[in-house]
Amino acid sequence: MEHNGSRQWTVLINSEEQYGLFPSDLPPPVGWRPAGYSGTEIECVAYVDRNWTDMRPLSLRK
Repeated sequence: MEHNGSRQWTVLINSEEQYGLFPSDLPPPVGWRPAGYSGTEIECVAYVDRNWTDMRPLSLRK
């Protein structure tokens, strides 16, 4: 059984510049692409916290 802390995650981003986490061993869902960062869940959440500073979708920010 895999321990949650050992699973690798990839930070994903969509066309509205919204972030999400997805297991690294699976292909990203349609509409999402890798944001260039992978790690443990805690590391990925910290990355998202540092980089997703405006929660509004891109279409609302324009």
